Amino acid sequence: MTTTLRPSRPPAAPAPVLGSLGLFTVLLGAALPLVDFFIVNVALPSIGRDLGAGEALLELFVAGYGLSYAVLLVLGGRLGDLFGRRRLFLAGLVAFGVTSLLCGVAPSAWALVAARVAQGAAAALMLPQVLATLHSSTTGARRARAIGLYGATTGLAFVTGQILGGLLVAADVAGLGWRAVFLVNVPAVLLALPLALRTVPETRAAAPAPLDVRGTVLLALALVALLAPLTEGRAAGWPPWTWGALAAFPLLAAGFWRAERRTELRGGTPLVPPSLLRLTPLRRGLALVLPLSGGFGGFILVIAVALQQGLELGPVASGAALAPMALAFFAASLAGPRLVARWGTRVIPAGAVVQAAGLGMLAWTAASSWPDVTPWTLAPGMAVAGLGQGLQLPVLFRVVLAEVPADRAGVGSGVMVTTQQSALALGVATLGSLFLTLAARGSMGTALATTLLIQLALSLLTALYALRLPRATA
Repeated sequence: MTTTLRPSRPPAAPAPVLGSLGLFTVLLGAALPLVDFFIVNVALPSIGRDLGAGEALLELFVAGYGLSYAVLLVLGGRLGDLFGRRRLFLAGLVAFGVTSLLCGVAPSAWALVAARVAQGAAAALMLPQVLATLHSSTTGARRARAIGLYGATTGLAFVTGQILGGLLVAADVAGLGWRAVFLVNVPAVLLALPLALRTVPETRAAAPAPLDVRGTVLLALALVALLAPLTEGRAAGWPPWTWGALAAFPLLAAGFWRAERRTELRGGTPLVPPSLLRLTPLRRGLALVLPLSGGFGGFILVIAVALQQGLELGPVASGAALAPMALAFFAASLAGPRLVARWGTRVIPAGAVVQAAGLGMLAWTAASSWPDVTPWTLAPGMAVAGLGQGLQLPVLFRVVLAEVPADRAGVGSGVMVTTQQSALALGVATLGSLFLTLAARGSMGTALATTLLIQLALSLLTALYALRLPRATA
């Protein structure tokens, strides 16, 4: 009797696993660009005085970062799928540290604008890799916890940017003044780099597709046509180019969508596959990311202006006014997984209603007590609004990515973060412009209350739409 020996198949490579220290590292990387989006708000008056920049140029410091960031996010996700998410995370991290240093030593206003644009591009390389890594190197309850922590990090980063910016400007560390809000990123990057090399696993798409150059260019043009005039228009006095760009946006967006559909029908891999948007959780989740992130972005800017210009609070006091929101957001984020396990996605509309209640409290305080408003009188409304935000954002990220295949984690993450970032810019532009226009015509307290009531209505509409979400989450 003879035995035929068959060559054994090589064992399959073990699935990449992200440990606790690796999770901390990628979340630290995620926090840096998100904090940076808002940290500069507090420093703008000091930057303007030091570099001799007018209002339009100050708006460009914010807009240049936000534009390059939003435009390149989907491309950053695709590059991670193609070349490896850990590799792109490391490259983005190094680039973010270098460009932060360039911002901190910028000798002139235009040099700072250029450095901010480059910093936004570096952030766009890094941030999509975080969600894609979480999605592809965790499963089950660990994935739910990781994405929940990402959502908590996102919300806290926005609020922390205001608080940290105020502390750094007021402390005037080593006589650096506003430059410290950029230079603080450098030691954070130096901490994250060795940790990422040791603890973050490499993941990539199983069959990476070539880059969709046409789709990338069309998406970039569409986003610039929408965001550039909205962020720069008011400060520039709405010149003709702003109206021309806004008129071109729907044409460019339609051209992008037709090109993506045509590429997919021909068997290619578009930058944003239309088939991905057929996933019900992703499509409906993105529809909720728009008002939630837009309202939050506008809220942070409006509150900062009202406190610093209207009430003439210092940077530390205006930042401290947001502390109750940050604490409540963090507490809600920690409780979120247990609430979701029992109530599913119904936590999101409940959170929207709670947020609306907090906005109503803040609007009442502004309307009835202005200008005798203090951080203490704002604290209850801040806490309730933060609680509602914390019940929505982390769960919403889980909903959006629930059915995205692992090999499309990069593009799915890029689409979601692009939606979030674009919504933030839209919220800052639209709600910020409305508030400043109303404040110029009357009481800043009335302008603040009116803007908050608009956000309240937006939160209630969000609650109604959120009832259409699938009940369970991944």
